[in-house]
Amino acid sequence: MPKPRLTRTDWITAALTALAEGGVAAVAVDPLAKRLNVTRGSFYWHFKSRDDLLLSALEWWEQEGTASVIDRVGHLADPRERLRTLFHIALTEDPTDGLEPALVAHADDPLVAPALHRVTARRLDFLTTAYTDAGLPPAKARIQAVVTYSAYIGWTELRRAAPTIATETVDDPVALNYLIESLVTAGARR
Repeated sequence: MPKPRLTRTDWITAALTALAEGGVAAVAVDPLAKRLNVTRGSFYWHFKSRDDLLLSALEWWEQEGTASVIDRVGHLADPRERLRTLFHIALTEDPTDGLEPALVAHADDPLVAPALHRVTARRLDFLTTAYTDAGLPPAKARIQAVVTYSAYIGWTELRRAAPTIATETVDDPVALNYLIESLVTAGARR
């Protein structure tokens, strides 16, 4: 029985999972091919090199983890509802659990750094605008955006690194809602 053909997206998904689990070094052709139960030839049908795969995975993360999320919430007129919905999506709809902390841990990698910088800048700009729209002066809105983004990165890292110790980060709707409301109401302070 012939094996089903893998798509470019199948390889990208496998690369993102490997990256989340083992960092940049885990994105390697042979282990991914083994994980996907295919030969290296399948890889070279879709990608020129391992770096091409990694860059494609980073592009997917940038588009799906940032641009499409901003598109989903950007139309919400109420800035607090925009923030609330954004935080809920960011904290509950992570398609590749552990990816954000893995990327931050590899911030100095020459392939990861440009994408990480673009994503961070876009996310901070969006948050700054939302907090400004919520009533904070621009300088305070920027500070709140940085604090909020830091809380997000910390929450995702804690969920990945210590899920049995910080169980609230894994599956506790009360803790999640507390975090979200804390971040949203910070935008109401002047």
